[in-house]
Amino acid sequence: MEHIQSEEKFNEVIQSEEPVIVKFFADWCPDCKRMDMFIGGILEEFKNHKWYEVNSDEIEGLAEKYEVMGIPSVLIFQNGEKIAHQHSAYTKTPESVTEFLHQQLG
Repeated sequence: MEHIQSEEKFNEVIQSEEPVIVKFFADWCPDCKRMDMFIGGILEEFKNHKWYEVNSDEIEGLAEKYEVMGIPSVLIFQNGEKIAHQHSAYTKTPESVTEFLHQQLG
């Protein structure tokens, strides 16, 4: 999973013609650390897609711009548009994240 450290890089990444998956997180977030413990299997299952992560504390205003109200959140972008968003309340188990990605990406 590639770490995005600037808004310019983020804007470049989301322009992809293929769907890209972006995880929003923060270092202080206990649910984010829990997600990190199970995300490996999900990355493997969805390895045909590009994965990125954004520390919502590093790029000011980005989380607000894309309505990320809680973390971790998983967003899918394509052609510069947010096409799907799984809010933090639904990212607590590998099953819920996997189900969301299957629904959105097939």
